[in-house]
Amino acid sequence: MLTDAEIARNSPLVPITKIAKELDIDSEELELYGKYKAKLSREFLKKCQTSDRKDAKLILVTAVNPTPAGEGKTTTSIGLAQGMAKLGKKAVLALREPSQGPVFGVKGGAAGGGYSQVLPMDEINLHFTGDFHAITAANNLLCAMIDNSLQQGNPLTLNPKRILFKRVMDMNDRALRSVTVGMGAAADGVMRSEGFSITAASEVMAILCLAKDIKNLKEMLGNILVGYTYDGKAVFCRDLSAEGAMTALLKDAILPNLVQTIEHTPCLIHGGPFANIAHGCNSVIATKTALKLGDYVITEAGFGADLGAEKFFDIKCVKANLTPSAVVLVATVRALKYNGGVAKENLKQPDCEALNRGIVNLEAHIENLQKYQIPVIVAINHFYADSDEEIGAIKSFCEAKGVVAVITKGFAEGGNGAIDLARQVIDTLENKKSNFKPLYEYGASVKQKNKNNRKGNLRCNRRYIRSFGTFDNQGN
Repeated sequence: MLTDAEIARNSPLVPITKIAKELDIDSEELELYGKYKAKLSREFLKKCQTSDRKDAKLILVTAVNPTPAGEGKTTTSIGLAQGMAKLGKKAVLALREPSQGPVFGVKGGAAGGGYSQVLPMDEINLHFTGDFHAITAANNLLCAMIDNSLQQGNPLTLNPKRILFKRVMDMNDRALRSVTVGMGAAADGVMRSEGFSITAASEVMAILCLAKDIKNLKEMLGNILVGYTYDGKAVFCRDLSAEGAMTALLKDAILPNLVQTIEHTPCLIHGGPFANIAHGCNSVIATKTALKLGDYVITEAGFGADLGAEKFFDIKCVKANLTPSAVVLVATVRALKYNGGVAKENLKQPDCEALNRGIVNLEAHIENLQKYQIPVIVAINHFYADSDEEIGAIKSFCEAKGVVAVITKGFAEGGNGAIDLARQVIDTLENKKSNFKPLYEYGASVKQKNKNNRKGNLRCNRRYIRSFGTFDNQGN
């Protein structure tokens, strides 16, 4: 069996200008990064923003709660887009950029897998077009300006013990989570406690992905809360006059990146906030641009549906005025068995009893998503060890919940393996109307949002915990 890297290396690429041409993008409207990667120009983005072309149908791909075995949201997203292309549909992907931390950690790459990958896979997983590095630089510029202000007499009277904004790097490095800076000579800065987060978890990353344009980006950067003065007054990035220089560092990073899948389906990859820290979705700019380029746009949200999907619906969709048409919920036989108490090393063994214990996780996600009044399709991401009995149990369970479940084999077969899923999604879009409504008002208080959301993700987490049978109601 070939590895993902071997499959990627053996897959021929076409010039990115050809992919762009199929989307009616002229080569002059691209900023090329070699033959196979490009950024969309500012002029083209402005043209899309003023276009009267009808928006495409927006499809969100999410999943059950993450397990060590992996569920395959990105692989399913890519396979679905390729399956739609096989059916003659104009589909465009809008995905997140991978972080080097997970890439070099246990998780590995985040550009799909098998025969459902975005290419050039190795470059996308590493430095790509430098967006993460630019975000890192902008973040750390603000940190340097904070420390410089302290060193130059502290005119803002910042309390060094109440500085909230931290440095970042795009790497898992636990040794830097808590450090002390300014320990040198008098000219080397004020000594204080500091720490490094990972770039994907930074506020700058979240802001870039929610900004509607560069002017809006600068405004939101200026609103970053840096810390507090000795008398408790809030200090913002704009008080240090740092937002202009930060925006200058991000002037190219704000432009979406155009690449292709193994089967040459177009894909915009832009931004990569983590869902457990931020909103876990690709940039608003990339998604709204994609909606003007195709007939169907497939995007994804990080972690489980009780985290990434709810943030996509309640934050990104509201902020960007997006109306999703359907949601694809990815589940795997092995994830549900893991939720039912099976150890990772035993997941290849058929075990319908464990699957039935763990399937309450899938049930809660279905119920939560249905609260948004949007059609739900369950995609069973197929693995070779899955038994027919286990697949049948999931399908029967979903049917009883009023939801169609479809096997997808995008990993092993590419677009051909995802045609059934593509057909079901298209049929759902044509025959079921989305009456999308967020769970709470965007401007509501945190207390009210939590109250309105309690029947959603908190219930899901409790049911997820109970599937193990070893936790109390507080999750202890």
